[in-house]
Amino acid sequence: MTDQAWESLSNQAVAVCGAVYFLALLAHLVEWAALRKVPVSVGVAEAPSGDRIALFGRLGLLLTGLAAVVHLVALVGRGMAAEPNRVPWGNMYEFALSGAFFVTLFYLLLHRKHSLQWMAPLVVGFVLTVLMTNVIWLYEPVAPLTEALYSPWLVIHVVSAVIATAVFTLGGITSILFLVKERAGDRSTGYLARVPSPVSLDRLSYRLHAFGFPVWTFAVLITGPIWAHQAWSAYWNWDPKEVWAFITWVVYAAYLHARSTAGWKGRNAAYIALVGLATLWWSFIGVNFFSTTSQHSYAAGTPGVVVDAAARPGQSVGS
Repeated sequence: MTDQAWESLSNQAVAVCGAVYFLALLAHLVEWAALRKVPVSVGVAEAPSGDRIALFGRLGLLLTGLAAVVHLVALVGRGMAAEPNRVPWGNMYEFALSGAFFVTLFYLLLHRKHSLQWMAPLVVGFVLTVLMTNVIWLYEPVAPLTEALYSPWLVIHVVSAVIATAVFTLGGITSILFLVKERAGDRSTGYLARVPSPVSLDRLSYRLHAFGFPVWTFAVLITGPIWAHQAWSAYWNWDPKEVWAFITWVVYAAYLHARSTAGWKGRNAAYIALVGLATLWWSFIGVNFFSTTSQHSYAAGTPGVVVDAAARPGQSVGS
């Protein structure tokens, strides 16, 4: 296949996976709408039309898995469309496309172990929103990386950053649901009635953040400085992207420390987790668009194009 054919395949795959995500979202919305008046004490199988409700739940999960496969095809197509072939992390469009995929992937991997069917409409809705925003505002044609970016550290650094971002995002969704569930109180019917208890949500949020934190540490404090030294001959440059990534690390470190030593659980922990999520996404989006000094930032007028790339051959992208 030619590079143009690979790029066309990638674009078509993005459109198809977006459509499949949308169908998955509809299936889950129908599932939860059918359960809105069924008391939580009544299981899905025991509810009126229980088999049909369960069918929509399984259909939504199946469609989400199918969308993830097509999503992966879109990522592979982006990498194969470049000459020479490369990993699909050359600009903000590709990084967001990868981040959305990993959110879906980890949701599917954790779905059965933690019974995450209650998270389905939120996760699918989030991924679909990211894809729509990505295509409308961030799309860039495939282009080769600068020579200095052909480094194994690109793969190691960005993979770890994307994985941590996906897990922190799932943890953030869980923290938001904790706050909503706690405020709503006990309910016998509706969506929130079938969301786990605040205690269970708090525990799950902690586990997700505890998993994501060492991965983020590896990305920010190990692979990032090593790559920076290779590219700029300095482990730390006080670049805005580096600073905000480190602030995110500090916030999540405070979250885990408060949980383990001060016994901060529940609402206070959820607030800290959401502050961490805000700094995480600001380091990704805010710095890329609003910083004029970052060696990692993108030109605000042309998302995905590295600022002054010729003058800064060693800069990284995306994360």
